[in-house]
Amino acid sequence: MEAAAAGRDMFEEIVMAEERFHGEGYQEGYADGSHVGVVEGRRYGSLLGAKIGSEIGFYLGFALTWQCLFQKCTDEKNNKKRRALDYLIRMIQKFPYEDPTYDKLQEDLEKIRGKFKQARKQSYRRLNGSRKRSRVL
Repeated sequence: MEAAAAGRDMFEEIVMAEERFHGEGYQEGYADGSHVGVVEGRRYGSLLGAKIGSEIGFYLGFALTWQCLFQKCTDEKNNKKRRALDYLIRMIQKFPYEDPTYDKLQEDLEKIRGKFKQARKQSYRRLNGSRKRSRVL
């Protein structure tokens, strides 16, 4: 009777080996995939964060430069341009650099881009002295 039970156990091990190996392979693959996914996600996040930081830095440099150029201009037309630049600078300073989980990150970035386009258009009108569209930026 023991020989028959031992034969059944051996047969059961052979039959169940495929299921066991499948389960073990799945677990190993899942663990490896999770690790690779975290590494790839971190790399992509760093790259995207650097691009956004570079873009925001460009906007801030633009705004600060033009703000210096408009300091001596006191007429109403230039005052409006200066206010637009001041608002752009405030938006950039409030931008949440340290919080990648900020819900409105893309929305705020789009607002900054829009304000930059407005400020750029107004600033280059002064440079060109006309309302023609500039091809500088």
